[in-house]
Amino acid sequence: MANRKSNIEDRTDNRTEAFDRSALGHFIRSQRKLAKLSQRELARLADLSDPYVSQIERGKHDPSIRVLKSLSKALNVRADTLLAYAGWLQDEDTDGASPRPNVEVSIMSDHRLTTDQQNALVSTYRAFLAGGSE
Repeated sequence: MANRKSNIEDRTDNRTEAFDRSALGHFIRSQRKLAKLSQRELARLADLSDPYVSQIERGKHDPSIRVLKSLSKALNVRADTLLAYAGWLQDEDTDGASPRPNVEVSIMSDHRLTTDQQNALVSTYRAFLAGGSE
């Protein structure tokens, strides 16, 4: 049992200061909605239980790296993006400061926009990224 506690402490100590469960949950929820998936569908695709996905989205649970990787695959989102939201990765360009804000999360967090406007902006942003630099 002492070994388990040590692993949990090590895991927590490796987190960045920017970790915020509610931000992670909001990002996962917004990505799920962009993918037009229900919580049940996401849970099935990620091989998780429905209540567990709900807890993650509400910021009530701290998912493991394995769970984050599974969610990233189900949502077609880069694993490092979810790992950064969960506080496991830092942006190397910031010299240890908190990671740069994610454009998609900023858009999805702006409550002045309707859901349709948020989705349109994120889709446009992704299209520009997919086009690459010319």
